[in-house]
Amino acid sequence: MQINYKQRLFYLLFFTIAFKLIIAGLIELGNDEVYYYTYALLPDWNHFDHPPMVGILIRLTTLNLYWLNDVSMRLGAIFGCAVSTYFIYHTAKIISTERAGWYTALVYNFSIYTGIIAGLFILPDSPQMLFWTASLFLMCRIIFLNEDKKIGSWILLGLMIGLAAMSKVHGLYLWVGFGLFILIKKIKWLLNWRLYAGIIISALCVLPILFWNIQNNFITYKFHSERVTQHEIQFDSFFREILGEFAYQNPVIFILIIVAIIYFIRERILFSSLNRIWLLCMSVPMICLFWGISLLNSTLPHWSGPAYIPLFFIAAQYLEERSLRNQLPILIKVAGSFLLIILVTATAIIRLSSINFGSQKIENYGEYCPTLDLTGWKDFSIVFGELVKADVENHMMKANPPIIINKWFPGGHLEFYTARTAGLEIIGIGDLSDLHKFAWLNKTNKQLKLGDDAYCIIPSNMPSDPDELYKDYFTKIERPVIIDQLRNKGVVRKFYVYRLLNCKKIPDTVLP
Repeated sequence: MQINYKQRLFYLLFFTIAFKLIIAGLIELGNDEVYYYTYALLPDWNHFDHPPMVGILIRLTTLNLYWLNDVSMRLGAIFGCAVSTYFIYHTAKIISTERAGWYTALVYNFSIYTGIIAGLFILPDSPQMLFWTASLFLMCRIIFLNEDKKIGSWILLGLMIGLAAMSKVHGLYLWVGFGLFILIKKIKWLLNWRLYAGIIISALCVLPILFWNIQNNFITYKFHSERVTQHEIQFDSFFREILGEFAYQNPVIFILIIVAIIYFIRERILFSSLNRIWLLCMSVPMICLFWGISLLNSTLPHWSGPAYIPLFFIAAQYLEERSLRNQLPILIKVAGSFLLIILVTATAIIRLSSINFGSQKIENYGEYCPTLDLTGWKDFSIVFGELVKADVENHMMKANPPIIINKWFPGGHLEFYTARTAGLEIIGIGDLSDLHKFAWLNKTNKQLKLGDDAYCIIPSNMPSDPDELYKDYFTKIERPVIIDQLRNKGVVRKFYVYRLLNCKKIPDTVLP
């Protein structure tokens, strides 16, 4: 019986989109997600941490910020993952078979990094995956459909790589990996002027990043270079990176990739196929680079996430050779089941658990509990809004008091959920290394004036001392109003709301 893989792909995309939309509506935005809302709030050619593409995507899915909620913020990631799956499917179909395309599409969606981290949560990785997979698709057409003489294919490839870099700068690795493949298997292409036209298009795309950094004293490069310039061997960081990749790619998918590579090595066919040489060039050097960095510096597993995408194709080719035609491979079933269990369990814990998992003592409510990043901000903001209204009506605070923050977290949550719904503004006071984008928002938000009152909000799982932070700027800091966060009738966090009275000193700008 002929299997309709296109129909299966449609059902996969339909159900994954529907399921993610439900999850997106059940959990609030995380620390990073609300922070990237500030990219959309104040668009620019570049931002302190990353290029602007994630902010542009948020602008698009929220209808230019007129439709703001947890789901609309994440729409770009969810539908971007669906489009990426389309590119993945058709790339595998070109280099192998339609069945391999189906397996690759499943692997892509069952990977925690591509399917959830970049495919549900709105992060710079979300738009990058769209352009990354589109770039692989275009490379595939150039290599295997003999489109190397078509200027349009090279221009479009250059554009896609440029847009990937405008999402996260390491999108430029796509040219590095492709260049390595050209040196190994297509050396004559170095005489193809169309290749250089594509490279020029990518360079033009990233010029705004360079322009912004020249204006801002190359602050982005200074920030990121400080994260990767240690010189002492740190094996603990290296093993954390490996374990992180193991978890982020889905342990079952990670094992599948290893098994596939070992199989093709043992069969002595890993390097005999043009498509596998290309896939290895687009993957292995980047993975090794981040492994090397992790030996000297603390890294994050999602940095190397895109490098695993080409290995998905190799895993799918292995499954195609080793599985029966009409049966879904057991490893795919296990990977999908594992991801589903993780998502359902995590969502239930975030919404229903009465436990603060960071607590050492029940009365302290923990130093940090990751589940609290994704819950409690809406309810708190409602209560806080009522407090502000009562304070102003009772003349305890002057009208329109701003909220003072000293770090981008929980500044992002306070900006998206609290200040926005209460009709107030955020003002950042602190170091640029702590404020990040909020230092630029200070220029457009309400300016703090002598005599102004303000609020400071400190969650119990992110403790700090407002007296130490703001005593030089306000005459009086009152004892806090404490607002409990309840989850399934249990107190899991406390919000300490401080009234900062009578501004006596205007903070200096911290912009470069």
